Amino acid sequence: MNSLYRLLPSVDKILSTPQGELLIERFGHLAVVNQLRSLLQQARLHIQQQQQLPRYFSDFSVLYKKLSYNLQLQRQVAIKKVHNLTGTVLHTNLGRALWGEAAQQAALAAMRENVALEFDLQQGKRSHRDHAISELLAQLCGAQAACIVNNNAAAVLLLLATFASGKEVIISRGELIEIGGAFRIPDIMQQAGCKLVEVGTTNRTRLADYHNNITENTALLMKVHCSNYQICGFTESVSEAELAQLARQHGLPLISDLGSGALLDLSRYGLPAEPTPQRMLADGVDLVSFSGDKLLGGPQAGIIVGNKALIDRLQQHPLKRVLRCDKVILAGLEATLRDYLFADTLTKTNPTLRLLTQNLDELQQVAELLLQKLQEKLSADYQLQIESSSAQIGSGSQPMHRIPSLAVTLQPHSGKNEELMQLIRSLKQLSQPIIGRIEQQKLWLDLRSVAHPQQLLTILDEL
Repeated sequence: MNSLYRLLPSVDKILSTPQGELLIERFGHLAVVNQLRSLLQQARLHIQQQQQLPRYFSDFSVLYKKLSYNLQLQRQVAIKKVHNLTGTVLHTNLGRALWGEAAQQAALAAMRENVALEFDLQQGKRSHRDHAISELLAQLCGAQAACIVNNNAAAVLLLLATFASGKEVIISRGELIEIGGAFRIPDIMQQAGCKLVEVGTTNRTRLADYHNNITENTALLMKVHCSNYQICGFTESVSEAELAQLARQHGLPLISDLGSGALLDLSRYGLPAEPTPQRMLADGVDLVSFSGDKLLGGPQAGIIVGNKALIDRLQQHPLKRVLRCDKVILAGLEATLRDYLFADTLTKTNPTLRLLTQNLDELQQVAELLLQKLQEKLSADYQLQIESSSAQIGSGSQPMHRIPSLAVTLQPHSGKNEELMQLIRSLKQLSQPIIGRIEQQKLWLDLRSVAHPQQLLTILDEL
């Protein structure tokens, strides 16, 4: 083994070759040296275990290729783009909403250039970073002002910490929701330092339940939209308008967590109607919070709209600075919201609404092209066909609603599960991985959630 160890070249010898100098020019001296030392250490272990040189030190041309490959791999980000064929349009694990073109361009400009983030160009003095979006949301929602934080959970935390720390918050027992990642309303209340007062029962809560639990220590009344589940049957709840009147009688604010954040009546697109912040504010709710990256179709953000005096208190709370958004997110969010000023073209400019409203004829065309491409590559081993499918919005939005869709399904001729798993691994190893879903011992490639069909077809050439 000693003779094999002596065959290993020194770092300086590798670096002094023309190929080594090219690697240094491309990747820098330190990165090349670190990678080369790592390969030498692996080679010593290989000699110890196998009593032979690894191939890449027997053939230096292979060594340089391996060095180059490893260094390029280090430059690749782990969060890589994928093709979403799960049928879940707003897939939390795949990044939720895609940004529209205007949002992408606004964010890119904010990355590349200095921007008037906290600067009033007309007055020539410092301004607030939420100012432009606040004016826009006032126009879109009928709100007096707005506050922007990094997600809706943060919005709820800021609301409770600002107005209810050390005091009581009254909420219906049927609205103590949990969403993904173990976000629970009771836990958020605890973190905000307020006391939860549950009223009513899981399925029935009346106005009197709120009224009878208001004390001198009550800070506010709270409503939560149960966007990710439904209670059916023998149920009763209190409307925002009724609760707002009760809150005013006792001089208390009423806040509402809408979660999904639809700014339009979704029934116009054939989807179930969702409560909107416009309606909540019109019904007398003082502050409404919702997400930017769900049904709104923009960047991840928590948006709070409503009474200006209360919004001002939120802006002054120390947590606001902790939870605020950066210039890139704010630029993307503003551009997304500006698309809403042109509501008639939203299904073209907003990717979420575009995907949700595609008709089946459009999906059929893509499905046929995908089927043909896959048949060229896989028909010998798999049965392929186009089947009707049921897609969903995702991210806790309207979980009971299914959207008609089409999928290309793949099933091994052998019926063996190992072959299906191997296909799934192969699709994940493409330069832009393809992610589908497994049902009925088949791989379903659902077209409802595909953002870029032509890119999808092109990537299959790698199979």
